[in-house]
Amino acid sequence: MGAFGTEFCDNFAIARFEDGRWQAPSIEPLAPLPMHPAAHVFHYASTCFEGFKAYRWEDGNAHIFRLHDHVARMQKSAASLRLPVPDADLLAGMVIDIVAKHKDEIPAPPSSLYLRPTLIGTLENIGAAASPSTEATLFVLASPVGDYFQGGATALSLLVDDERARSTEQLGSTKTGGNYAAALGPTLDAKEKYGVAQVLFCPDGDVQETGAANFLLISDDEIITKGLDTSFLHGMTRDSILRLGADLGYRISERNFTVEELFDKVGTYEAALSGTAATLTSVGKLIYEGKEILVRDGECGPNVARLCAALQAIQYGTAPDTHNWLTSV
Repeated sequence: MGAFGTEFCDNFAIARFEDGRWQAPSIEPLAPLPMHPAAHVFHYASTCFEGFKAYRWEDGNAHIFRLHDHVARMQKSAASLRLPVPDADLLAGMVIDIVAKHKDEIPAPPSSLYLRPTLIGTLENIGAAASPSTEATLFVLASPVGDYFQGGATALSLLVDDERARSTEQLGSTKTGGNYAAALGPTLDAKEKYGVAQVLFCPDGDVQETGAANFLLISDDEIITKGLDTSFLHGMTRDSILRLGADLGYRISERNFTVEELFDKVGTYEAALSGTAATLTSVGKLIYEGKEILVRDGECGPNVARLCAALQAIQYGTAPDTHNWLTSV
């Protein structure tokens, strides 16, 4: 199996918004999309997407994790970009259909089928900088993926940036490609200069997120993470970890916290990044103003491992789905 996200199933699901309504979706052979060079998405970044997984259990069935929550988040992203909002049943049905089509190709856990619904504005109008795209294409890619850390997870290092934000205040909670593009330059610069994996964006000292993951502090009895607002992405893995943490007896503290508090806590608290690809990954070192600050002993933490295992047990079908997160196919 190739690198994460580089291999694809032979088919994808697609639907188009034309003449003021969504056309019937279809499953088609995977092929390049014919696009006019004036398409709105190329010039004004009218695009959003989702990323989540389906797992194949020993019973032979596929189980999609938090499908309907991802659909709802994509609807919010589409609305914030003034794109045609997909009907929830239409989008969920497209995902279910492509998973059913390729169910037998889903590798066994910890591997999975990564799903990428994408919505793009296709209106042919380069004068529409201040106007929404009234035409759109919605498609769902399916990519068999292996364990994100094939050689075993290791604690990451982060550069703490207490000046810049990853996104804008109004688009931070929208899952749009522009946010990832905005974080790419600072992240690559930090990798080259400091050898870190990611940048932890903390504008004005407010600890927010990295370019591709949410950030959490975890002790033996508490999980701290920034409270939800529009400045950062409301990660589904983040939400799942918080809910499972509450089940396990952790005190959940969703609140703003500063870089100063972060440094005060990392001597005793574990730090972690949460996201679909890597689930929950320990952070072992922070770089700030040229200085290295260890998170505890710099190694992967036991509470991170405990919470990650609890989530994966539900995804892999070895623990009951008490939150009704799974959709069977």
